Amino acid sequence: MSNEEETIVAKAPGKLYIAGEYAVVETGYPAVVVGLDQFVTVQIEASTDMGSIQSKQYQENSLYWRREEGQLVFDNRDNPFHYILSAIHFTEQYAQERGLRMRIYHLKVDSDLDSADGKKYGLGSSAAVTVATVKALGKFYKLNLTKPQLYKLAAIAHLAVQGNGSLGDIAASVYGGWLAYSTFDHEWLKAAQQENDLTTLLDMDWPGLQIELLDPPANMQLLIGWTGSPASTSHLVDQVTESKDEEQSESTYQQFLQDSKACIKKMVKGFKDGSLATIQKGIRVDRKLLRKLGQASHVNIETPILTKMCDLAESFGGAAKSSGAGGGDCGIVLIDKSIDTTQLLQAWHDNGIEQLKMNVHQVED
Repeated sequence: MSNEEETIVAKAPGKLYIAGEYAVVETGYPAVVVGLDQFVTVQIEASTDMGSIQSKQYQENSLYWRREEGQLVFDNRDNPFHYILSAIHFTEQYAQERGLRMRIYHLKVDSDLDSADGKKYGLGSSAAVTVATVKALGKFYKLNLTKPQLYKLAAIAHLAVQGNGSLGDIAASVYGGWLAYSTFDHEWLKAAQQENDLTTLLDMDWPGLQIELLDPPANMQLLIGWTGSPASTSHLVDQVTESKDEEQSESTYQQFLQDSKACIKKMVKGFKDGSLATIQKGIRVDRKLLRKLGQASHVNIETPILTKMCDLAESFGGAAKSSGAGGGDCGIVLIDKSIDTTQLLQAWHDNGIEQLKMNVHQVED
C-alpha cells in the first residue's frame, strides 16, 4: 500500500468545566463545559517488526511492543500510558469487528495541557489523549468515525481506566467549543457491553446522553486562573459519592442535584438568549451550590486560594467559581469584554494565581 508510510496526525483539545460539576456524574444532570485551544497531539507511523508508544512528557518510559496472534504484547512491566493503551485496545477491537487487519506502528504523544515542569493544570489531559489516540487510529485504520462514534469509543476506553466521572471532558475533546452536556446511564452501558459488540454499541442511542453546542454571547470573555495546586478528580468525586450514601446526606445531595439542574437550565437559556447577565447569575448560584455540597460532604471543593481568586474577580465585575472537581487546579471567570482586566490579573499575580492564557477552541467539522 502506497500510503502506509504517511504520518497520521490527530489533535484533541483540553477542557474546562464552566458549571454543573459533581451533579453531571449522575445521569440526566447537565453541565456546561468548554474545549480549549491547547491540545494533545498523537502521531502514528506504520512500522514493520516492532511498534512503540512514546511521549515527550514521559521520555524515560517509552513503551515498545510486538504483535502475537493479533494482540499487543508489551516489554515494559510498568508504564504511565493506561489511557493510551485502553484507547488502542478498544479502537483496534472495533477495527477487528470491521474485518480489518491489525498493523504495527509507532505512536507519539505530545501535550500542551500540562505546565513546562510537568504540573497538571486540570485541563482534562487524560480525556484529550484518549480522544486523540482513538482519532489517530481511526484515521490510520480508515474507520471514518463520526463525532458521536468517536465520543462513544473514547468514553468506553476512558471509563475502563478511570471507573467513574461524567465523561464531559471526552465530549469537550471531541466537539470543542461551548457545550451543554449530560452523561449517559453508566449502569446501562455496563449491561449493554456484556450483550453487544462495539460496532452495535457505537450505533445505539445511549440513554441520558445529551451533547448540545452553545453559542456564547459576543460580549463574554472567559478568564482562567490556576492556583498552582493540582487536584485528583477521581478522588474528590469518590469522596462526594461516599458521603452521599450516608442517610443524613442523601436528602442534601438530592436537593443539590435538583438545584444544579435548575441552575444549568437557566444558564443554557442565557446562552440561547445571548444574555451574559443570565449566564453570570448562573455562575454565582452554582458557586454557592458547590460550596454547600463541599460543606455537607466534608470535601474542600473551594480552597482558600480559589476563594481569593473568585472574590477578586467579583470585585472587578466578573462572575467566578471553581472549575471541575475543585480542590485546587483552576477557577473560571466570565466577564464583559469591555471591562479592563489589567488590575484584576495583577491582583491575581500578587496572590499567587496564574492566568492561563488560553482561548476557547471550536473544533472544525
